[in-house]
Amino acid sequence: MKRDFGPRKTANLSKSIQQQLNKYAFAASAAGVGTLALAAPAAGKIVYTKAHHVIGVNQIFYLDLNHDGVSDFTFINQSYCTGACFASLWVGHYSANGNEIRGGGNHFAFALRTGVRIGSKEHFSSNRLMAMAVEVEGEDFEGPWTNNGKAVKDRYLGLKFNIDKKIHFGWARLNVVFNGYNGFIATLTGYAYETIPNKSIIAGQTKGPDISVEEPDAALIMPTPERATLGALAMGSPGLSIWRREESAGGQGR
Repeated sequence: MKRDFGPRKTANLSKSIQQQLNKYAFAASAAGVGTLALAAPAAGKIVYTKAHHVIGVNQIFYLDLNHDGVSDFTFINQSYCTGACFASLWVGHYSANGNEIRGGGNHFAFALRTGVRIGSKEHFSSNRLMAMAVEVEGEDFEGPWTNNGKAVKDRYLGLKFNIDKKIHFGWARLNVVFNGYNGFIATLTGYAYETIPNKSIIAGQTKGPDISVEEPDAALIMPTPERATLGALAMGSPGLSIWRREESAGGQGR
């Protein structure tokens, strides 16, 4: 049988069939695009927030690190005299959400320098003492944030916290000044976190892939400071039991 290699006649498709083919082509194209989108790696970013908030004496401040309306860390600043004078600055989170602060095995929160890595290989715990001063027969200072009574400027708390049950790392930058037994004055000047779970962040790092810089929202991240109640201030009382004369230079930065 001899084959005919000549040009074939063009078949005219009905309008309904043509419409069906167009639908199939569109669906296939959309599926391909969707597959590509699913295959693309998730883009992470560092979210940095500028701040200037003074945490005064006998005040509590709640830090919402990722701006979701939920407090991630609590600062308690207290000072009182009952025979001896006592001043302390604490940071922690008094719930079972797993949020923690980088420090050593002596209850103190490290005052990290710029450039220190904050990640899963470091030691964290839930409640940390930043600074303590006790006056009995002279002044005694404990904690990396006291600097023997001198000002501490531009140091960082290493933070570990949960977003949707996944671990993220961040930092908070503070200045701390000892104002005699009027207590400590802490000023929060900025904070940041890494959006990729379990990815470390560098203290002071504000830039990364797809960087997002946010200005402070006074209604969200700078709530009106609350006067500390006796019950809340009592959270700092463990400082009296852990206070001891030991060098705290190990937490001054690494």
